[in-house]
Amino acid sequence: MGGILSGPKAPDNSAALAEIERNRKETERVTKEAQDDRRTLSEQKMAKKRASRYGGKRSLLSDSRLLAETGVDDDEEDTLGSA
Repeated sequence: MGGILSGPKAPDNSAALAEIERNRKETERVTKEAQDDRRTLSEQKMAKKRASRYGGKRSLLSDSRLLAETGVDDDEEDTLGSA
């Protein structure tokens, strides 16, 4: 008769608690990753602004050539002005 008067036992919810803890840790990781990505993008944007503001001579040179300081070769025949 002891079982009738003692009431129902609490269900075993350790698996559910473990799942909730895993989900919380995953959410924290994803949130931290997103914050790091936002900070990195912000730093890159600021660096780009700073470089365009204080770029010096290099910012005036073409990005299409690796060695823009050397200028254009006269040997090239694909220029518009050569006859």
